[in-house]
Amino acid sequence: MTFTPCAIDGAWKIEMEPRGDDRGWFMRTFCEEAFLRHGLNVHWPQANTTRTRVRGAIRGMHWQAEPQPEAKLIRCSRGTAWDVVVDVRPGSSTFGQWVAFELSEEHPTEIYVPVGCAHGFQCLTDDVELNYLMSAPYVPGLARGLRWDDPTVGIRWPLPPTVMSDRDRSLPPLSRPG
Repeated sequence: MTFTPCAIDGAWKIEMEPRGDDRGWFMRTFCEEAFLRHGLNVHWPQANTTRTRVRGAIRGMHWQAEPQPEAKLIRCSRGTAWDVVVDVRPGSSTFGQWVAFELSEEHPTEIYVPVGCAHGFQCLTDDVELNYLMSAPYVPGLARGLRWDDPTVGIRWPLPPTVMSDRDRSLPPLSRPG
């Protein structure tokens, strides 16, 4: 596994290294020792999978608030997605900034989303499946989000949106501190 820090403080791109032979391949998707060496969370009490059927669909931008915020470890096991992380931590030097990565089944990469950052994605192909490890169980009352098209954040989505939930369409813009 190769760990590369991102422009968002605490976010990491993790490239996995499949080892193959005539039977297929094998790869590590998590290694407690390697994650600890990089100061990352190693406790994952919840795992989720999302399947999105339509190219251009957007899910996000979501995070979970205190007192039970969550870090996420995300990888794509089917199709291709444009994965986005936005720093929503008011005291952070990268507050309001975003980074994005193409995740796909062909190029096994994970994104580590730190506590206090929003996450979302857009499907670049039909039938995209993302797998999430979550550092905290989901608590509906702590769910937060920001608009996918918030002009002060300025995410550059690669495709026009095709499908989105009513909830995601009605999320507020990012609140600025002060």
